[in-house]
Amino acid sequence: MSAYLTRKRIETEFGEIAQIIDVIGKGRQSIVYKVETNTQYKALKWYDTDKIDNIEQIHRNVRRNIADGKPDRRFLWSEYTTITDSKTGAFGYFMDLKPDNFEYFADVVNGYKFVTDSDTGKQIKKKVRFSSLYAMITAVINITDSFRKINELGKSFQGLGEGSFFIDTATGEVLVSDCDTIAPYGTCLDIKIRSEYKAPEVINGILPDEKSDMYSLALILFRLLFRGDPFDGEKTVMSVCLNEKEVSKHYSTDAVFIYDPDNDSNRALKGIHDNVIRFWNDYPEYIRDAFTYTFTEGINNPVKRLTFSDWQNLFIRLRSEILCCMCGKSTFISMNAKPEDEIFVCPVCKLKYASLKFSDRVYRMPLCIGGKIFMCDIDPSSEDVLTVAGEIVENKIHKGLMGIKNLSWKKWSVLMPDGIYHDVTNGKGFPIWQGLKIDFGRTKAEL
Repeated sequence: MSAYLTRKRIETEFGEIAQIIDVIGKGRQSIVYKVETNTQYKALKWYDTDKIDNIEQIHRNVRRNIADGKPDRRFLWSEYTTITDSKTGAFGYFMDLKPDNFEYFADVVNGYKFVTDSDTGKQIKKKVRFSSLYAMITAVINITDSFRKINELGKSFQGLGEGSFFIDTATGEVLVSDCDTIAPYGTCLDIKIRSEYKAPEVINGILPDEKSDMYSLALILFRLLFRGDPFDGEKTVMSVCLNEKEVSKHYSTDAVFIYDPDNDSNRALKGIHDNVIRFWNDYPEYIRDAFTYTFTEGINNPVKRLTFSDWQNLFIRLRSEILCCMCGKSTFISMNAKPEDEIFVCPVCKLKYASLKFSDRVYRMPLCIGGKIFMCDIDPSSEDVLTVAGEIVENKIHKGLMGIKNLSWKKWSVLMPDGIYHDVTNGKGFPIWQGLKIDFGRTKAEL
C-alpha cells in the first residue's frame, strides 16, 4: 500500500486512469482517496495488504457486491475496481464521494467537528447539530431502513464503525459507507472493528446474521440519540487496564447496561457521561423501554431482540408525536401528556394544539405548522416511511389559521365545514376545523 501513497495514477479494471487528488481518510486496514477519472470525481478505497490476511476473500466480496448492485441511493456502493497487483493481490474500488453537506456519524455524536479557520489557519471546533427533531428522527428511520434493506438481501454488516454512516443534519438524509464489509449470512470477512459495534455472540466468534445486526442497530441508534455508549459506565471507568480483550468483555460476557433496572453496578457517572444522563430522559418511556429490553434481555438471547420493523414502528410513532410550537420549542407530546389526551400544551408557552386520531393506531398526531403526514401514515401497508404525503400549513391570507395540504398522488375525501365530503387531490388543501374527518383510502383520521 505504501507505494500507492506516492503514486499519483492508478489504472482501473477497464484500463482507464484515475488521478489521485487527495487523501480523504484512513482506517485500520485501508485508505480512501479522492480521485479524478474521465472528468468525474470519485472516492477510491485502497486496502493495506500488510494488515489484511484475507485480501482475496474481501476482493471476492467486493466483486459480488458490484454484481448484485446498489440496494438504493443511500449506499456508497462499490462500482468498479482497480487492476489487482499480481504480486500482493492489493486492489481498491471506486465509489461516489460523500457530498459536503453530509457529516461524519462520529461528529454528529460528539456534537462538533474540527475545521480550519479561514483567517488564522488554525483548527477550531464547529458545532454539529440537527436542525430539528424531525431531521434527527428522520436520520434514525433512514439508518433503521438501511439495515432492513440489507437484511432483506440476506446480508449483514460486518464492519460497522464510526465511519459507516454520514448524515445531513439539516434533513436527516443518510449515506451508508463501508459497504465493502456488507456480506451474505454465513460469511466471515474478519474485519478488524471495535467491539463497541458488535453483538456479544459475534465478539465470541459466532458468524454475523440478522439477529446480530438487530443488536448492532440498537448500538448505533443509542449512540446517535443519547450521544454516549450503552455500556460505558462506572464499571468501565473503574477498569484499570482497558485493552482490547477487556473492552470485548464489557460488550459481551461482562456487559451491563448503564440503565439496567436490576443491576446498578455500571451506572452513567455525572461529569463523565453527561450526554447520556442529559438525553436519557428527553425521550418517551416506550423508547427508553425498547433500549432497556434490548440491552438486558437481548444481550445474550438474540431471539428477544427487537426486529428492524419493531424499531421502525417505534420511531414512526415518535416522529408523529413531534410538537413544534410557534414559540420555537420542540418536544415529543408523550413526554407531557396522557395517552387519552386530545389537546396538547407546549411546556414553555402553554399554547394549545389539537390533534388527529388515526383509525389504525392508538397514539395521536399534534397539529402544528410544519407537521408532516407520511405515506406509511395514510397507508398502513406501505413500506414507504420517508415520503411526505401531507403537511400542516398556515393560511397565507389569514395568519394563525391552519390547514392540511395533500402532497401525495392519492385522492383524499375530506369532510368540510359545509357538512359535505369533498375530494382533495395533490397540491390542494383544506382547513382544520372541529368536525374534521379525512378518508385517506386505507385509513381514516379525525380531529
